[in-house]
Amino acid sequence: TTTDNTTTTDNTSTSSSLYVAVGLSGTILTSSDGTTWTSRTSGTTYMITGVTYANSTFVTVGAGSGTILTSSDGTTWTSRTSGTSSTLEGVTYANSTFVTVGISGTILTSTDGTTWTLRRELSGTSNDLWEVTYGNNTFMTVGNSGTILISLDGTSWTARNSGTGRSLEYVTYGNNSFVTVGESGAILTSSDNGTSWNFRTSGTSNYLMGVTYGNSTFVAVGESGTILTSSDGTTWTSRTS
Repeated sequence: TTTDNTTTTDNTSTSSSLYVAVGLSGTILTSSDGTTWTSRTSGTTYMITGVTYANSTFVTVGAGSGTILTSSDGTTWTSRTSGTSSTLEGVTYANSTFVTVGISGTILTSTDGTTWTLRRELSGTSNDLWEVTYGNNTFMTVGNSGTILISLDGTSWTARNSGTGRSLEYVTYGNNSFVTVGESGAILTSSDNGTSWNFRTSGTSNYLMGVTYGNSTFVAVGESGTILTSSDGTTWTSRTS
């Protein structure tokens, strides 16, 4: 990868040959091909809401007094002490730092996935945070009531004005823009690290639950089988799911 088109970084340690899916009642499934899945023992009955892989470590987060589990192989999982009782909703990794966010403005960071530090007092919000991502040298988290926060290091956070009171459920980075989606079909884009945001026409009032970028395409998903695609984050097309 490169951030300046000059210096490159080998990111092989942030890749894995294993898919990991998480969900209700402590569910963890793994697959080598995305077709055949194997159930794994998580050691918890709480909902697991987020998963990421970096630094040769899988990290999952969830409900139940700040559930955090780690695994080196996706098969055997170890519970970690998060230091919070809040449900954790999303997790990402960048700049040698794991960042997880959750209910009541909770933000935690870790360099190894094992030892975590609470950054709630530096988040500047008590609103629920639903997802966190990294792009253009910036961490970004989104949440209830149009909450958007950014950080360069995962520790100190600055609020950005989204221009909406709708809950924002998910955020991703691609094609030189952050894209966030959420309540009532909301889609917003920003090309300046969250300083200014543009509303986009989604063509739906369904709650949008997720968005990602790959193969030069944004894909957003939501209620009632909603799938939307866009090449630029601006114009969206409904697809049959």
